[in-house]
Amino acid sequence: MAFTRPSLEELKTRMRSSINTRMPGAESRLRLSVLGVIADVVAGAVHLLYGFLQWISLQILPDTADDEWLLRHGDVRDIARNAATTAQGDVVFTGTDGIDIPAGTKMQRADGVEFLTDALVTVVSGSATVSVTALDAGAAGVTLPGVAMTLVQPIAGVNSSTIVDVAGLTGGADIEAIDDYRVRVLARWQQPTQGGSESDYVSWALGMAGITRAWSYPLEDGDGTVVVRFMMDDTYGDGIPLLGDVATLQTLLDSKRPATAAVTAAAPTTKPIDMTIAITPDTAQIRADAEAEINDLFRRRAVPGGGVYLSQINEAISIVDGEEDHTITGLVTDVTSLPSEIAVVGFITWL
Repeated sequence: MAFTRPSLEELKTRMRSSINTRMPGAESRLRLSVLGVIADVVAGAVHLLYGFLQWISLQILPDTADDEWLLRHGDVRDIARNAATTAQGDVVFTGTDGIDIPAGTKMQRADGVEFLTDALVTVVSGSATVSVTALDAGAAGVTLPGVAMTLVQPIAGVNSSTIVDVAGLTGGADIEAIDDYRVRVLARWQQPTQGGSESDYVSWALGMAGITRAWSYPLEDGDGTVVVRFMMDDTYGDGIPLLGDVATLQTLLDSKRPATAAVTAAAPTTKPIDMTIAITPDTAQIRADAEAEINDLFRRRAVPGGGVYLSQINEAISIVDGEEDHTITGLVTDVTSLPSEIAVVGFITWL
């Protein structure tokens, strides 16, 4: 039976009726009645108690709990909210042999994001590779391979421009959105840990900062094997993790997997889906809204080895506010992908 909170006016009426019933001859409904004042005061206090009970009823389950109580639900089940993390990785310096680059040397990207070297290195054979860490935590520190950075304070004998190494600077993530954390807590309620079930690998992967989607593929590489593919949609434009992210997840999964399981972390490759669309009415806003709906559909429905129905793409366009009619050409069948691929929206041509 659902909990229903009575209104203040309902409680006033109840209190006055109760007084009149229990005190023969009393009339608490009169405008200047002392008994009426007492009834209103008690009703106000009881109304606050009902309000507290209503709030408590929302906190006892994680789907309706406030943020603070949601964190407590998670803590009880050993599900920590992912904190903001700093990006790390290697950069390559060039310069004169024998020159030292001290630990704590500061450099910055063209957009002003700063990094510090983690250890002292010496230039050998014209170059030196050193690990660096973003000065501030967050996804802003993630940097693709080949991106140039500049020393804040020049070092004699060392080129001021450095290059991010092939693995990139990875691991940086913003604090987990509370809605995403709620999804993980609810998933644990619905699918308790079983020591290595298919859903456990997904849960473990989603516990790594920055991962937004994950899938497990038991037996893909033979008996006793599990392949875990994942996406980092809020970190990279195409959502595809870098080598450093794959290595970090591999370490995490190796620390949690059953001793007899061989688990492999992997990033899917993208399968761009191009399409040509004619829409009525054809305005810039409707085009933009349609593209947003299509991208949202692919993020929700596309999985490695799975697909997106053509009818779903049509539906995504149809729900755009103001859309009256549309046709899709160049895409005549449902979207499918291999287990190593994930379908993404490619180039949209508007007619």
